[in-house]
Amino acid sequence: MAQTDKPTCIPPELPKMLKEFAKAAIRAQPQDLIQWGTDYFEALSRGETPPVREQSEQAALCNWTELTPELLKVLHSQVAGRLIVHAEELAQMWKVVNLPTDLFNSVMNVGRFTEEIEWLKFLALACSALGVTITKTLKIVCEVLSRDHNGGLPRIPFSTFQFLYTYIAEVDGEISASHVSRMLNYIEQEVIGPDGLITVNDFTQNPRVRLE
Repeated sequence: MAQTDKPTCIPPELPKMLKEFAKAAIRAQPQDLIQWGTDYFEALSRGETPPVREQSEQAALCNWTELTPELLKVLHSQVAGRLIVHAEELAQMWKVVNLPTDLFNSVMNVGRFTEEIEWLKFLALACSALGVTITKTLKIVCEVLSRDHNGGLPRIPFSTFQFLYTYIAEVDGEISASHVSRMLNYIEQEVIGPDGLITVNDFTQNPRVRLE
């Protein structure tokens, strides 16, 4: 008599653990991802804080150009307003500015991107490698996307901010959808002016706006 396959049980802590690992890998940018991952999970098994190599240390160990908002601005200008970019083309752009392939692959994996990439989503995840918090990540995204070159505060359309905040919070998995909705409703009703734009200070300096 054939044995019935038992259903696969996914440990409840696994999704969060894997998400934290992916975020740490993006920030650390290890040259040897497999060895780094082995050290990471061995530390967890011993109850220790996983090793997270700082980007400054990584830059000292290789010839890669360190990821900066300025380089992301270069990539954004090359995308030239397109919403969708092909993976092969974006990988080539990434290579031209001498950014690490491992970081590109990590962003691709976290975003679960395939051949056609939504540029704003990719950009948001790339910015998260620089931003320790969601607020910091959104500040960097705003600076990259802003078209105000006259020395004013970086600003973007609220609709773009709404899309990015919702997406980053969803990927992060630590913030409830109801909290995101409350913050967006407050910003739209109480902060945004007639021009429909949001500035960096609108969500970093307002004590009633808590994105985390």
